[in-house]
Amino acid sequence: MGSPLPLYLQIQQHLLERIHTGDWPAHHQIPPEEQLARDFGVSRMTANKAIRDLVQQGYLTRQPGLGTFVTDRKAESSLVEVHNIAEEVRGRGHAYSNDVQRAESIAADDEVALRLGVRLGTRVFHTRIVHRENGVPIQLEDRFVNPRWVPGYLETDFSRHTPNEILVAACPITDIEHVVEAILVDAATAACLESDHAQPCLSMTRRTWSGEHLISYARLIHPGDRYKLRSSVHRNNG
Repeated sequence: MGSPLPLYLQIQQHLLERIHTGDWPAHHQIPPEEQLARDFGVSRMTANKAIRDLVQQGYLTRQPGLGTFVTDRKAESSLVEVHNIAEEVRGRGHAYSNDVQRAESIAADDEVALRLGVRLGTRVFHTRIVHRENGVPIQLEDRFVNPRWVPGYLETDFSRHTPNEILVAACPITDIEHVVEAILVDAATAACLESDHAQPCLSMTRRTWSGEHLISYARLIHPGDRYKLRSSVHRNNG
């Protein structure tokens, strides 16, 4: 038999179970430290550690003078790395699905030619996919790929594999460029995201390189009330 979980982890497990089952929805106030300490027969310091860790992980938020509440956990993505969105969603214990709207070869217009570093009118691969978390749209991905570097891109079953998976498998990503801004989208885009037309969205343009080769240019749009971007920078001052 394995050793029992430390007491603070037992408390965390209990709290997370209540959150994941929906017993404690977003903005629900959890029991205070004193009550958790009594219920589990531990010190207040142990209960405090359990809560503090879940605050750091984004499950709970403290409001001074009021108490501790369940957060409205928006989908979160790193701003300094490129992850497979399907893995991100599943990593949160949620169901991933998508709607493939386009998978085609098109002639590059002025913007795509400039962003992808090809001549105007060059044939490029284009996919347009709505990514969903528990059935709710969290990202509209409009991606353009240089066929020279990923010739088999359009042969992918995008209902089973995300564009990110295909690009990483074909060309190890060495460099990334991100530009993020808040925008209001048109009615068609809002309909794709099943969001209010007046709801601000996060727009991110991303270009990826493999060595000296510019592989892909993507426009990623996220409903502002369902998504957040995170950036972590580690500095070595030694």
